[in-house]
Amino acid sequence: MVEVELSSVRVDLRSNTPLILLREIAEPHRSLPIFIGAPEATAIAMAQRGYEAPRPLTHDLALELVGRLGGSIERIVVVDLIEATYYADIHLVGPLGKTVVSARPSDAVALAIRAQVSIFVADDLMAREGVVVQEEETFEDNLEVEGPEAEVLDEFREFLNNISPEDFS
Repeated sequence: MVEVELSSVRVDLRSNTPLILLREIAEPHRSLPIFIGAPEATAIAMAQRGYEAPRPLTHDLALELVGRLGGSIERIVVVDLIEATYYADIHLVGPLGKTVVSARPSDAVALAIRAQVSIFVADDLMAREGVVVQEEETFEDNLEVEGPEAEVLDEFREFLNNISPEDFS
């Protein structure tokens, strides 16, 4: 397994679709881009920035349930890509031992950020799909976008930068 970190939550300029970028911690620092939905991007961005909602959001609730049942999240692993769909596993430890639960990578990452646990990618998956992204090649920086796409992208960036827990009350 390859240990990664959540590098960023971004928007793909070609499709205007949010994605997470999981970056390998060790050399050669390959990255795995995974397209996700806007609500999932918001949940991850909120956790990454340390926002706490006045009432538990879905991922907060899931983490609370695991804890109240005497368990904890050990790690998450992005395990495969099948027909353009990524798959992840959440590794749990509890009173009855260890278990693995299948999940969408966006949900697994949202939980990992909240639980402050390690994120991994399967070796063969990173070998197939990982790319080296140079700092100047980021999805957001140094690109000129014009027309309606620029407005949509700016609005989504503004949304991610200014979201607060009160927006969900």
